[in-house]
Amino acid sequence: MTRCAVFGTGSWGTAFAMVLADAGCEVTLWGRRQELADAVNATHTNPDYLPGVRLPDTVRATTDPAEALAGADFAVLVVPSQTLRENLAAWAPLLEPQTVLVSLMKGIELGTAKRMSEVVGEVAKVGPERIAVVSGPNLAREIANRQPAASVVACTDEAVAKRLQAACHTPYFRPYTNTDVIGCELGGAVKNVIGLAVGMADGMGLGDNTKATLITRGLAETTRLGLALGADPYTFAGLAGMGDLVATCSSPLSRNHTFGTNLGRGMSLAETIAATRQTAEGVKSCESVLDLARRNGVDMPIVEAVVDVVHNGRPTQEALRALMSRSAKPERH
Repeated sequence: MTRCAVFGTGSWGTAFAMVLADAGCEVTLWGRRQELADAVNATHTNPDYLPGVRLPDTVRATTDPAEALAGADFAVLVVPSQTLRENLAAWAPLLEPQTVLVSLMKGIELGTAKRMSEVVGEVAKVGPERIAVVSGPNLAREIANRQPAASVVACTDEAVAKRLQAACHTPYFRPYTNTDVIGCELGGAVKNVIGLAVGMADGMGLGDNTKATLITRGLAETTRLGLALGADPYTFAGLAGMGDLVATCSSPLSRNHTFGTNLGRGMSLAETIAATRQTAEGVKSCESVLDLARRNGVDMPIVEAVVDVVHNGRPTQEALRALMSRSAKPERH
């Protein structure tokens, strides 16, 4: 039986643990809080993040990373992206030689502008053949309810991607393989920022034309950045690109969309953070995405506008006017 360790007991980590177990894997969830681990083991539920969802009996929880990693074929990382480096530094010495590290995180590291797979490789000192990424339109609550969904599992080693595909393929969760790790990661990171922008538009009471414009031009910005970094442009037309972007920008289950909506309604950054229980990755990653774009000479005006609103206090109406008053270019740009 395939053994999987899932590091992170939030809604997405718990939902993916359920997927792995439903696919026939033996799964150990790692979390910091003993009371949550005890609840998972005693009731087969995660009362804090997925109340009412019963987890398979093959999912158990622990606060001991060594216990979680013992014999693991896959170590799935689902912690906030800005905490990955510190967390993984503690876990890396416990990794076994066969363990593949799987990133479910959708962010860019602040300061270094590195993708999560780059941080994993650097900290764990493993090659790209032992690093995989899962990305797609994967709203945790819908997957926890076993509603049909698809995703992309990416690794530069196609054989590893196929192994991971088999480990998480269920009647309701369909994974597709890809070798374009760069494109999959950028699609997942930038869509959070565009989700903030679309949420702001919703909060301002703007309509579908505005939101469709932001989604489409946001995809164009993502693709430009991807091409500059060597990604396959076709990735952005698929599940890890357009698919994930549409789900994040259109669903009230999206943390980033909800965060942006509250900003668009006039709430301050502090008020919005206080109202948001879980991490909205785009809030911090918008700065690192913009940093990455500038390092590579890529123009990303929507991302820049989001940074201005979220971190520089620019009013949403003013940021929108600045976007709309930019000089017009051919659409291919």
